[in-house]
Amino acid sequence: MTGPKLNEQPVLRTSPTGPARAVEPGGTSARAVARYVRVSAYKVREVLDLIRGQDAERAQETLQFCERDAAAVVGKVLRSAIANAEHNGEVPAEELFVSACYADEGPTLKRWRPRARGRATRIRKRTCHVTVVVSRLPETELRKRRAARVPGAADRRRRVSRSGPSPERERRVQASRRRDQDQEAAPVGATAAPELEPEIDPVAAPEPETEVAAPADAAPADADTAGATETTDDATSNDDERAE
Repeated sequence: MTGPKLNEQPVLRTSPTGPARAVEPGGTSARAVARYVRVSAYKVREVLDLIRGQDAERAQETLQFCERDAAAVVGKVLRSAIANAEHNGEVPAEELFVSACYADEGPTLKRWRPRARGRATRIRKRTCHVTVVVSRLPETELRKRRAARVPGAADRRRRVSRSGPSPERERRVQASRRRDQDQEAAPVGATAAPELEPEIDPVAAPEPETEVAAPADAAPADADTAGATETTDDATSNDDERAE
């Protein structure tokens, strides 16, 4: 089959839960294909329906929180398609959306399971080929999104008015401005009044203990001087006894 397939018609969703509508892509598109995936096409299509028409960023978030096992395979294919668009088409990921995604049936592996009475039942191991196509958003949609990202002057004034300073901050600012005005109004030669030292309560603050230092010229008594003093005291006591 030559040319695009019928399920490659680009579709776009303007809202996450809104319907998908056919659009003309912005020009550049890229795709990625995973072949012979060991998952049935039915299970993969359930996941592809969640991201078809979504922008690339939202599609990745959807697959990240999807609980189906096929979401991991689809996520790899989507990241590969985005990388191809950035490398080959030089289109930033913010301007890409999932324009088409589908899963085709692959070869089926046939196995057998033995059953009672010598019978056997068939086991079909399905495979599929997953294709994800990403394209650049249309110019009209890009202009809308750029306008929504840039806030207007009215929105800016509304946010500033809502995020005004608190009353406590206003009080501090007014007090600071009054101090600045008083300093400017004061004469140039005027000096500020000296600060008074705080009074100390003698009861609350005990007096510090002081140690009396010995004089420097006082020499310590040596052993000979001490012995001479004791001898003199003994002689004086003997003279007193004789006199009696």
